[in-house]
Amino acid sequence: MPAFILRRLLQSLLVLGVMSLLVFAGIHAVGNPIDVLISPDANQAERTRIIASFGLDQPLWRQYLLFVGNALAGDLGRSYVFAMPALGLILERMPATLELAACAMLLSILLGLPLGMLAGLKPDSWYSKTVMAVSILGFSLPTFWVGLLLIMVFAVQLGWLPSTGRGATADLFGIPFSFLTWDGLRHLLLPAANLALFNIALVIRLTRAGTQEALLQDYVRFARAKGLSNRRIVGVHVMKNILIPIVTVLALQFGSIIAFAIVTESIFAWPGMGKLIIDSIRVLDRPVIVAYLMLIVTLFILINLVVDILYSLLDPRVRLAGGRA
Repeated sequence: MPAFILRRLLQSLLVLGVMSLLVFAGIHAVGNPIDVLISPDANQAERTRIIASFGLDQPLWRQYLLFVGNALAGDLGRSYVFAMPALGLILERMPATLELAACAMLLSILLGLPLGMLAGLKPDSWYSKTVMAVSILGFSLPTFWVGLLLIMVFAVQLGWLPSTGRGATADLFGIPFSFLTWDGLRHLLLPAANLALFNIALVIRLTRAGTQEALLQDYVRFARAKGLSNRRIVGVHVMKNILIPIVTVLALQFGSIIAFAIVTESIFAWPGMGKLIIDSIRVLDRPVIVAYLMLIVTLFILINLVVDILYSLLDPRVRLAGGRA
């Protein structure tokens, strides 16, 4: 296990280095922030001074080396617009995005697992066919349209839930969270439901397929021959074996939820990282964009590492293979 983790860490560092080069080069190849940051009425001397102050007068390769050196020291640049460290600016918005993503993932598990398992236990029933039909809608409907529909129904027509903002928050270990207050929880429900829709459909299909496959295995037949109850067979033998692919997909989807929460945060004016990156793209605030993308890349790498470790804990064969390696 230690050798396996060490090997994965070295691979992760290599991937992070390659991605930093691609992200930095890609962002600097799009647009010119000087056209946005400097007034058209500024004279040439003033333009030259501002360009030099941002370090944009240096060749791209030298800018990249400076970026890598500063990144190793924990400095991912300084925002052109907010005049503060880009990483600190993103970390201020991160709790809101993480809270939204965690709530969406929780909804996906609480709704997707039982619905998918019941559909897998009775695949030919009207219930199973109804659940699968609804899951198709979860895959097909665009996020922005569903978000607007939720606002129109639950906020405008019924007036049950607020449509925008984060609401009142309460601090937990010095970090503000919405779910700790009733007003914040009401603000959280609509964007979390909108963000969870695709993942609920995904979990339903994975669970249904895994349940149907597990029920045909020899260990389930042997458990039935021993006289075990259906509840124990499903809750212990079937559930344990279908969790491995579900854990993998959910872990990777959690990273995707964080990375692609931009649409939901924009629709519901949720003050998270997604809304920040949209505002930064509009003004070509390169340090914030690069810091955000590097943070997302690092997050995906860490999630993949955690998934590999969870795999080894859920499946002894993976752990033994890692030990031999």
